[in-house]
Amino acid sequence: MPFFVQAKEMREGLTSPEIDQLVQKAMEKFDVPGVAVGIIQDGKVIHAKGYGVRNIDKKGKVNTETLFSIASTGKSFTAASLALLVDEGKINWGDKVIDFIPDFRLYDPWVTREFTIRDLLIHNSGLGLGAGDLMIWPTPGFTREEIISNLRYLKPVSSFRSEFAYDNLLYVVAGEVIAAVSGMSYEDFVDSRILKPLNMKYCAANLKSLKRHKNVADPHMVRDGKLQATTRDIKLGEISVVAAAGGMQCSVKSILKWHDMHLRKGRLPNGEVFLSEQLQAEIMTPQTILPVRPTNKEWFNTNFSAYGLGWFLRDFNGYKLEQHTGGLLGMLSMNVMIPDLGLGVVIYTNQQAGVARPAIMNSILEAYTSTKRTDWITKFEQMKQERLVKAIEKIPDMAELNYLPIGGIFPYVGTYKDPWFGDVVIAEKNGELTITAVKSARLKGKLIPFKSDIFIARWDDRTLDADAYVKFATDYDGLPTGITMKAVSPLTDFSFDFHDLNFERIK
Repeated sequence: MPFFVQAKEMREGLTSPEIDQLVQKAMEKFDVPGVAVGIIQDGKVIHAKGYGVRNIDKKGKVNTETLFSIASTGKSFTAASLALLVDEGKINWGDKVIDFIPDFRLYDPWVTREFTIRDLLIHNSGLGLGAGDLMIWPTPGFTREEIISNLRYLKPVSSFRSEFAYDNLLYVVAGEVIAAVSGMSYEDFVDSRILKPLNMKYCAANLKSLKRHKNVADPHMVRDGKLQATTRDIKLGEISVVAAAGGMQCSVKSILKWHDMHLRKGRLPNGEVFLSEQLQAEIMTPQTILPVRPTNKEWFNTNFSAYGLGWFLRDFNGYKLEQHTGGLLGMLSMNVMIPDLGLGVVIYTNQQAGVARPAIMNSILEAYTSTKRTDWITKFEQMKQERLVKAIEKIPDMAELNYLPIGGIFPYVGTYKDPWFGDVVIAEKNGELTITAVKSARLKGKLIPFKSDIFIARWDDRTLDADAYVKFATDYDGLPTGITMKAVSPLTDFSFDFHDLNFERIK
């Protein structure tokens, strides 16, 4: 008798040959070099396979032990780490963060005093979407101590606990709470208290051990119609500042054991309790309510959507679905569980094409939950093209820009400082302006004149896909005194939170 309670008659999922065909088709359509897919049901791995290559320039094959950057799907490990400490009576969800991290400060002193450990995990702090992420994205340039110190400068955009806005930095704080309580680093806690007991050999939070590891997928992007390997956000062999928010590396072979533990309600395959059933259930209990996406209502008759503790929650064709996605530049991941079916599915890819991931996942899940068979690859390809057309309409044609600043470019030259992001340097080189972010190594490029006192930052690293407007404020003499920014394209990743910056000229 299966150990999972089956709420409805189970439908057969896709066969392994059907999954192979699906993945290959998605890889070809969306130009994805490498994919790993794993499925576990009722404690049995029914599909686990790698497809394609780890790096298009080296041709090493992806297999079930290949490590991928799992990005924000790793937030579930942070939530579970805290739950283990709650289980042991060392903390409570309602404990105040400032009691463990004395330097923790938010913009509002009252919010600082009231902010709990639970609040770190549920994205309703009042901060805006991805607020402060430029400290860690596209290249981590700040220490954890600096990140915590700089939180006080991020202005809220809504009332505390009033609405959902996804964040990453508060998970970094959560990792430091774990370190403060346990007496060991976040990475060592996860490695020793989670990965080792679950025998997740091909997974790591402490990336120092991976310096010479070969079976690792590298990130890729498509630029000017050509697929190319790109710079890794998080370097192997180094401690990741954002480990608790999304810095882990893992394989499908190991992550399926993570799913299995959750599907067994906190137990290991031998019956041993890893996490109490009560705490495992609380992790999967709605904490912050989200609006239901119209497409989810249309496609899957979704009636509720929420965030738990490190997991998104909603209904999918009549079943409760627990899931999280993750994304770094050139690396995407997705974990899904349907407890009533004892089902866990994981997809890892090493390309920025975001539509390959849901196209594969929806095809697999639909086969378990519905008699419909939708061509998700075609559907997402059409949606992708529609989004691109709309975005292009809003992006200036750089070839047609011919504005010349009144008074020339030299008045803009100087150093400008933002309270939390630090300095950017505007300089003149060969008759053009350049911009360089002192603490974000990849944010450097040319400033192209656009309109009066407005330029476009065209980053040298074209894989970023994140050009930004740079608007200069001036005094009554017409001299630049400050800078604000915002992304040029509506498709720019939200972690490029240029709009949260407010620079003042200091030189």
